[in-house]
Amino acid sequence: MSQHSGKRSGKRLADRLALITGASRGIGAAIAKAYAAEGAHVILVARTSGGLEEVDDEIKKMGGSATLVPMDLSDFDAIDDLGGQIFKRWGKLDILVGNAGMLGDLSPVSHIKPEVWQRAYDLNVTANYRLIRSMDALLRQSDAGRAIFLTSGAARNLPAYWALYASTKAALDAIVQVYAKETQKTAINVNLVNPGPTRTAMRAAAFPGEDATQLPSPGHLAETLICLAEPDFNQTGLWVAADVQETAAAPGQDDSVH
Repeated sequence: MSQHSGKRSGKRLADRLALITGASRGIGAAIAKAYAAEGAHVILVARTSGGLEEVDDEIKKMGGSATLVPMDLSDFDAIDDLGGQIFKRWGKLDILVGNAGMLGDLSPVSHIKPEVWQRAYDLNVTANYRLIRSMDALLRQSDAGRAIFLTSGAARNLPAYWALYASTKAALDAIVQVYAKETQKTAINVNLVNPGPTRTAMRAAAFPGEDATQLPSPGHLAETLICLAEPDFNQTGLWVAADVQETAAAPGQDDSVH
């Protein structure tokens, strides 16, 4: 880990400690900057060091602070090691945001490459289970632990040719909603957020002919993700559709790929 300290803004997430995966670009980077602006110290996880450093530069400019963790979330032992390092350094975790994910092949089920299938399940499903497994004890040490995971309408709409991505998000939904029930009598709240159409690299890969300029930037999710992370937010087990433009998506398109 590399520490980059800065002057905290002291707002809605003042002095909270937040772990965000997939934080080097897109939605993850937007969440990181929004949380830092509200006073949280953010632990940023992504594969690309360069992308993390760019996000960190922006956070420092606004007076925030971050710890950068370049790692591949399919290295499950590294997730356990990260939990241990957070415990040694801070003794708790206030906010976990499971954002990292991959689209995988958009093709008939019988044509999906086995190696792509496995990689998508490793990142979209197993890595999030391993994060819960590693971070649960740390979240329980918080006075208001918050676990938030990014899902997709594909898990419910099940469009043709989307078996891989849709099934990983359906599995994630099940895991997270069960975890929410298991933590009902604790100070932990566990929720899912469907971003809706958002201007990201994944969305562009899914719909290459789409006019991305007509989509909202990842920053449109900031308010929803901040509210769910606040210590006084007391709802759990929610599946939140964060984008009001969902109903405007073209017929046949998954309206939630981010």
